[in-house]
Amino acid sequence: MPLFPTRVLLATDGSPNATLAARSAIELCERTGSELHVVHVGEYLPTYFAYTEEEPAELRRNAQRLLEGQVESIRAAGGVVAGTHLRLGRAAEQIIDLSEDLGVGVIVVGSRGLGALRRAVLGSVSEDVVRYAHCPVFVVRTEEGTRPT
Repeated sequence: MPLFPTRVLLATDGSPNATLAARSAIELCERTGSELHVVHVGEYLPTYFAYTEEEPAELRRNAQRLLEGQVESIRAAGGVVAGTHLRLGRAAEQIIDLSEDLGVGVIVVGSRGLGALRRAVLGSVSEDVVRYAHCPVFVVRTEEGTRPT
């Protein structure tokens, strides 16, 4: 295994911690000569209730807009994006599957810092990625009570 990753996968959801994670991923890629791939997962969770075909299509459009906005911000910050990936489904599962498909050396993800109750109900994407990913995971989070600038 090489000392430095050759591919870095940044998982973004557009949150402030994801913005901070993007900065960290850019710096990691610059320092190691790694290529940066960016993924956003539109969490589409089919239920037993009826839904229309427009719901997944609208989710895909909104997710694509968010991904494009994040990539634009990364490029404006001086980052070079080797690939963009839009996925729909359960976020942690999609991030891990893509990381395996791409053969990445590290996954960079922001932590939303959910409270204990919300984490128990909603789960934590970053925790699941750390738990099940085949490679190291770099979880980026602002200090409690502060926001990235």
